[in-house]
Amino acid sequence: MDEEKQARRQYTAEQKAEAVKRHVMGKEDVSAICEGLGIAPNQFYRWQQELFENAAAAFTVKARGRKPDPQEARLARRVEELEAKVAHKDGVIAEVTEEYVALKKKLGLT
Repeated sequence: MDEEKQARRQYTAEQKAEAVKRHVMGKEDVSAICEGLGIAPNQFYRWQQELFENAAAAFTVKARGRKPDPQEARLARRVEELEAKVAHKDGVIAEVTEEYVALKKKLGLT
């Protein structure tokens, strides 16, 4: 009784979805699909159930456009930080200039 256990195969989400799609849309027999993949029919039906239970996720509204690049996001944050520093600098310069003008008036240098 020295039987070798067969290595477990792992299928990607795309492979599982394609198998269920072949049955639902292509009207292919479950037995033929299972035989081709080397899985038991109950495994196939679990995949099918999981697909149908999560089908609503396919219709959720996704943000339009491309996903932001992590480096672009980092650079955008850096730009915001630098703009805040420049705004602070401008505020300090305006305050010092105001004090300078007031001092010149007080000393009668204008």
